[in-house]
Order: sequence, then C-alpha cells, then structure tokens
Amino acid sequence: MFAAYAARIDRDQPLSGLELGERPAPESRPGWTTVNVKAASLNHHDLWSLRGVGITEDRLPMILGCDAAGVDEHGNEVVLHSVIGQSGYGVEPGEPRSILTERYQGTFAEQVTVPTWNVLPKPKDLSFEEAACLPTAWLTAYRMIFTNAGVRPGDSILVQGAGGGVATAAIALGKAAGLKVFATSRDEAKRKRALELGAVEALESGARLPQRVDAVIETVGAATWSHSVKSLRPGGTVVISGATSGDRPSHAELTRIFFLELKVVGSTMGSKDELEDLIAFCANTGLRPVIEESLPLDRAREGFERLASGDLFGKIVLTV
Repeated sequence: MFAAYAARIDRDQPLSGLELGERPAPESRPGWTTVNVKAASLNHHDLWSLRGVGITEDRLPMILGCDAAGVDEHGNEVVLHSVIGQSGYGVEPGEPRSILTERYQGTFAEQVTVPTWNVLPKPKDLSFEEAACLPTAWLTAYRMIFTNAGVRPGDSILVQGAGGGVATAAIALGKAAGLKVFATSRDEAKRKRALELGAVEALESGARLPQRVDAVIETVGAATWSHSVKSLRPGGTVVISGATSGDRPSHAELTRIFFLELKVVGSTMGSKDELEDLIAFCANTGLRPVIEESLPLDRAREGFERLASGDLFGKIVLTV
C-alpha cells in the first residue's frame, strides 16, 4: 500500500528522512481493527518523529501520522483515538502510554490498524477531513481548556501563537464555550484570522493585554513564557502542552509564580472519553476545525514543508 513514512532520522533536516512509497499492508491481529483511511491530518508530532523525538532508529521505517478518519472492516465510518497503551486494551499488560507512530505504524497510508478500543464512531455531520483534525491538535486544546485550565463560560483566556493547530482549535473552542479569548501572533494576517475565528482581540506577540486573564493556553514555549506568566491574574493558570520555540526560557518568572500563587499545569493529548465529548461538541454546535489545505497523500511532502515553515492557519489534511 502507498504510505508516507520516516526512513531516516535527521535532527537538523527532518524532511530529508521523509519517504513516499509502498509499504506492507497491516496484518490482522486479535483485538485490533483495520481501517481504510479516508483522511489524516498533520501534526508537529510528525516533524518531531523525523527528528528522532519519541522514536528510535530500530523502529524505522515508520509510517507517520497520528490522526485519521475512515471506514472500518464492517463499513462503519470511524475516528481513531491515537493514544495507545494507557487502557491495556489490545496491547501488552503494563505497556506504557504512547502516541501512534512511537511504537506502531501510523495513518499516512491507505490502511492502518489500531486496538479496537481506540475506534470511535464518526458522526455523519462531520466530514472525514474535519473528523481527522480532532484526535491530536483539537483534543489537546479541548483538554487544556476544559479539563486543565479550570475556566468557566465568561472567563478569559490568552492563546499564544495563533495559527498553529492547537492554538487555532483553542480559539474556536473557547469562543464556542462562551470564553473571552485573546490571541497573539507575530503575523498580521494570522491576527486578522484569529479575530475572524472568534478572538475579541489579537495582539502582537509580547504585547500588553487590556486585562489579565484567567488562563493562558501555551504551546510556543520559551519565546512566550514570560509574557504568558505576566498576563495571568492572581491565582490564574498557564496550561502548557508544547514548546515549539524551545523549553528553556531566559526568565522563568518564579517569583511572580509563587507570589501571585499562579498554577502551571502540563497537558498532553487527551483521553478517549474527552475525544468522544469533543466529537459530540462539534457535531452538536456546528463547530468545525479550520482546515488550511487538503492534499492527496502522494503530495504529503508539500504538506510537511508547509507545516515546517509555519506558514499556515489551521490544519493540513491528507486524503486517501
């Protein structure tokens, strides 16, 4: 079957390890389900895999891709939960939690097999492309806001780095949930898009907000960390799920954190139950993921190049 896969690891030039071509189709195994992929979305996790983060040389070649929507062996339209191992269903006892492609072949292919427990029904109202955006970036944003940030309708949040998949999802989800959403970006066009998506104000990175917020949704890391902490009200929460600009800020703001009793909460992906809730939230409210571009699988390299450049607002989807 045709697939996009990591053939080599290169920390400095990750795309040099990306190959497109034929790979073995998945073999059936007890407790697992094979899905005919209709759409799969790109995440920064795929770039990190090409750099060797979360994966070792002995697991190569590895088909990339965490997210997918498709049709299962019985003709059902489904969405895949991409966290493998935490439940014990379909895996070895005691197997640690991992994201698909860290241990098992991924979704950038004509077929993928996952534990049956990880297969969820796709609502008819969601297209395959829309559903494929939910299991990683949108699920991460959903957990950050509704599980870890501790906010309620009417509260305020700051979303750093508008344009990325998680940040875009956080703006849309926050708006739909009745939050007052502020956003930042270095790019004027992305700030305009953030306003169109529902932010009440979009500012340049590092700019002073008109008010302190209840929570900050942080995925950028070192470049925005100090600003995130300074933007919180006393007792507020910064939720961090990534550090695309690095994980060692020059100012950790420890004094401000303890003096104002701020909370720092780490957040990674989300549970199957949260994904079910997110899917229902989108189906019931009409909220849909922002898709920057859909490309056929054989043009996956173009999608990776756009993701690596950061020149996008929303998700890139590969269709099969």
